[in-house]
Amino acid sequence: MDTRTAQALVRFGLGPRGDEAPPADPVAWLRGQLRAPAPAPTPTVTEALEAVLFDRKENPARRRTVALYRRDALATLSTALTTPAPFRERLVWFWSNHFTVSSRNVPGALIGPFVSEAIRPHVAGSFADMLLAVMRHPAMLIYLNNNVSVGPHSKVGRRTQRGLNENLARECLELHTVTPAAGYSQGDVIRFARILTGWSVTLKGDPTGFHFVPARHEPGRQTLMGRTFPEGEAGGIAALAFLAGHPATHRRLATQLARHFVADDPPPEAVRRIEGALRDTRGNLGAAAQATIGIEAAWRPATKLRAPIDYYVAAMRALDATEAPPDAPGALRLLGQPMWTAPQPNGWSDRAADWAAPEAMMRRIDVAYAVAGQASERDAAAVGANALGPLLHPATAHAIDRAGSRREALALLLSSPEFQRR
Repeated sequence: MDTRTAQALVRFGLGPRGDEAPPADPVAWLRGQLRAPAPAPTPTVTEALEAVLFDRKENPARRRTVALYRRDALATLSTALTTPAPFRERLVWFWSNHFTVSSRNVPGALIGPFVSEAIRPHVAGSFADMLLAVMRHPAMLIYLNNNVSVGPHSKVGRRTQRGLNENLARECLELHTVTPAAGYSQGDVIRFARILTGWSVTLKGDPTGFHFVPARHEPGRQTLMGRTFPEGEAGGIAALAFLAGHPATHRRLATQLARHFVADDPPPEAVRRIEGALRDTRGNLGAAAQATIGIEAAWRPATKLRAPIDYYVAAMRALDATEAPPDAPGALRLLGQPMWTAPQPNGWSDRAADWAAPEAMMRRIDVAYAVAGQASERDAAAVGANALGPLLHPATAHAIDRAGSRREALALLLSSPEFQRR
């Protein structure tokens, strides 16, 4: 395995598996994953909403929704362990973090379907399509409280005196699309919130899920960032299309992709290259990913620290695990990145400084030792050659050779500086 192949597997993928042959052409391997057809959504939001309704009526301990949450989290981890398209899977995780939905504020059973239905089908397609799918998904509507937002002059608003909830509008502008750099005002946030009134969720409909409620929708045309949009559901769809295609949105997405794949502080030319791909293709995310592959700085080894979940998945893949163990959620919690539980709508950090505190690094050593105990019969030197290839430092190889046991040797490999970076 040469350095470029190793970097494709580590930087763009999820870390190599020992039971898989490395690609002969790493760039073609990455590009091929972007052309793969999108899988059918599974799990689905219908099952999750039925569980939410059941638990509200019958089960205050939320056992059914918690069980679905755990099932879907373990299934998602297992997919990451075995996928033949790890670059595409990394993009799924990246966009799921960009559009964070957290079990801190929404029934966890909805998050697996959110990833499956709103994120996964669009990672190599149109950002406008992804944005619309995200904003209409029950998980996001509930997470940011748009399901309780009421136009003050709507039928329901006049009768109940209930009013706007600005959360979804604010986070869509600030985090998901244009950012404050576009110069929008608080008045724009309010008007966008009016545009999105009526975008809600039904637990009992046929089908369940997204439901536009005209009686809650603020009547009249609304102006957002200098553009005027009609009332009704169509106004919201048009506003999202406008935001998805805005130059400031392209710059935001390009910066995020460059930070994730290139460097914590990405070179301006890397951002410009991805931004140009988005501009020229009207927001095609496959083209943005292709542009990212073409940035030479993204092929420099050991410039990004693996976030905890990346680190855990890479360790399990290195040991050829085919299924996430039942204790995987506990390991991620110990590492400081519990599954689908980001503390804020801006998601988990992509900067090394936020994961590299001394206590956090000590916890990685603890997890490395625990994971090594699950595969203590494996030869650490062979695992290291498969997992890192030419990226394995001679000092680490020497320490592995001198380890007192196979488990200690594996733990040394998995906690080494080069294994913790991508």
